Amino acid sequence: MAVARLIRAVAGIVAAIIVAAILLKVFSANPHNTLVSDLHDAGAWLAGPFKHIFSLGSAKGTMALNWGLAAVVYLAVAHLLASLIMRAPGRSYRRVRPVV
Repeated sequence: MAVARLIRAVAGIVAAIIVAAILLKVFSANPHNTLVSDLHDAGAWLAGPFKHIFSLGSAKGTMALNWGLAAVVYLAVAHLLASLIMRAPGRSYRRVRPVV
């Protein structure tokens, strides 16, 4: 159960980084700011496999769509893995008896 929670937490952090990078780029944050630059670099690295899946008319729209897809895929895969781990056989649960 702890491993499943850890997987979901890591995926949530990854998706949050990607979404923050998207918002900073779409709203034209100062790219010379260290925080903005670092978040964009981390988002670019995490969304690397999804770089040129779709192409729209604008660069910001293309980046937002592809990186947004990356965030959704990370969350979906993490949810699937966590669900599989939770349903794995061999898990023992303590039965809690009601207090009478």
